[in-house]
Amino acid sequence: MVTVKMTGDLMIKLVLTDMDDTLIPAGHDGASDYVIEGIHAMQAAGLHFGPVSGRQPSAMGWMFKNRSECYSTGAFCNGQVMFVDGEVVASHATDNAALMRLADYLEQETDDTYLKVYSLGDDFWNNDAYCVTSDPERVRRAMESGGNAWLKGEEAPCRPVVDDAPVYKANIWSARSREELAGLRERVAAEVPELSLVFPNNRVRLFDILPADWDKGCAALELARALGLTLDEVAVFGDSDNDLPMIDAVPNSVAVANANEAVTAAARWHIGAAADDTVAGALHQIAACAATGEMPSFMRQMDTAGFGVTNV
Repeated sequence: MVTVKMTGDLMIKLVLTDMDDTLIPAGHDGASDYVIEGIHAMQAAGLHFGPVSGRQPSAMGWMFKNRSECYSTGAFCNGQVMFVDGEVVASHATDNAALMRLADYLEQETDDTYLKVYSLGDDFWNNDAYCVTSDPERVRRAMESGGNAWLKGEEAPCRPVVDDAPVYKANIWSARSREELAGLRERVAAEVPELSLVFPNNRVRLFDILPADWDKGCAALELARALGLTLDEVAVFGDSDNDLPMIDAVPNSVAVANANEAVTAAARWHIGAAADDTVAGALHQIAACAATGEMPSFMRQMDTAGFGVTNV
């Protein structure tokens, strides 16, 4: 084991973290009190915290016990909507025509998979959604499958087309296995190359849809720029495929112990599992380090293979 020496006045000033299975363990109803205390400690020290989630802004309320200060900065819809201190600083819409071509392809090639589009409104806080299909049975089949039965989504109405409003969040719901969906992703990439499909976590049978030229990594860079920070002053935490661009974009990238193999391999630093609230512990460490201008202890030690050693 070696100690990594940090030089100069380097310290973490912005934390960006994935939500599901990173900050919040599977099956939990929101962030723990320890998480919220860690966010408050960071903010009291003059630092910024932000969720970077595939979810829309309106979902943050229940995830943070309606403590709006916990998500006044962040990147939502996989980075397509970005806030700093409660103000929108950037947004990146998905092409409506490409989404319509995707919906048509799913209608022609499957009977258990469909496109769902969210209508966020001009201020990004709406939570309306609709399914782009003329076949409600397609929606029922996808929602009653073993992988998605616990999710909500069947209440969204069906429409035959994608409307003209800008789209910042859309996904594909399916009854198919994740292995089958991986094959579908390859076929969609050939049919609709303007779009990128990513699994939002390591469990569900759905894809989040992004523009092919945008991802969580782009959002992390945009938020750092908006706050006037260097990338060395940013820490990112993740566990799943849609976190990989963010993990790759920032030097101080952190994987939780339950992360998939790709995220684990790409991250510089490694901490314990989401189930043990280890990201919360990391927030507390980072807040405490603000007084000394140091890096937290879990970012100071590496093993001989070059992987950060868990110390949270």
